[in-house]
Amino acid sequence: MDSILVTGNGPLHGEIPIAGAKNACLTLMPATLLSEEPLTLTNAPRLSDIRTMTALLQSLGAEVTALNNGQVLAMSSHGLDNHTAHYDIVRKMRASILVLGPMLAREGHAVVSLPGGCAIGARPVDLHLKAFEAMGAELDLKDGYVHARAPNGRLQGGVVDFPLVSVGATENALLAATLAKGTTVLNNAAREPEIVDLADCLRKMGAQIEGDGTSTISIQGVDRLNGATHPVVTDRIELGTYMLAPAICGGEVELLGGRRNLLEIFCQTLEQTGLEVTDTEKGLKVSRKNGAIKAVDVVTEPSPAFPPTYRRSSWR
Repeated sequence: MDSILVTGNGPLHGEIPIAGAKNACLTLMPATLLSEEPLTLTNAPRLSDIRTMTALLQSLGAEVTALNNGQVLAMSSHGLDNHTAHYDIVRKMRASILVLGPMLAREGHAVVSLPGGCAIGARPVDLHLKAFEAMGAELDLKDGYVHARAPNGRLQGGVVDFPLVSVGATENALLAATLAKGTTVLNNAAREPEIVDLADCLRKMGAQIEGDGTSTISIQGVDRLNGATHPVVTDRIELGTYMLAPAICGGEVELLGGRRNLLEIFCQTLEQTGLEVTDTEKGLKVSRKNGAIKAVDVVTEPSPAFPPTYRRSSWR
């Protein structure tokens, strides 16, 4: 398709369902590796990356079944029979590195390809690896693979000081720390809603986590985790995008599944332009009723500030 032709037809009115967040779902799926009991995710988005993570988990011996037209993922890792995440799958998606923490925590060892193969590239995973080292892991990089082992078969609690705010490294360390022996503290941790969503899911599985949503997260490791059912948090990028529709066209649109706390600063900014943002029983309603909107200045910063759609440090 070379172009999309849009013909205006006046103000917008209606409802738009907002899907579950891809980045949250890709983080939640590896949590199944932490337990022998089933983990079920609802409100899952139907995207190719989800299929890639499904293939990766299945290659490790996990069972993953898509139900309800792909919006429910039923997973079980009671019979893991492979501890190597191969390059041919990992190379397709950077989030594949998130299987390293859970496998290392539960099995005591894992071999995972670097997302970029032998060349770490412009978006390295060094912060992930340093976090595991702080929990006692022994790491060896050979032929583009991370060979990780926990002495005596179990990670130990430790203090992880992230030099940069990293969503991916925070997620991987959080997953791994749930089964580590003792207490792990993550300093300068990412505060994105996806981090809070992961912590909520892990708590349902029996993890002991405090401080998610702040820059310091504390995890008291437990001996085992149970299964759970958890809804994937709403995609805040999709939510924010559709919130702009009535700003452009006028009218009133209700975003089903939207929550103000996912985009509080963004909502405040829209209100400064003259839009109305109100909570409803089903989500958020955005209205433009008073003519032209006002111009405002914004600066993107890490969560919980005005969110960028892309930030390198978030994906390290």
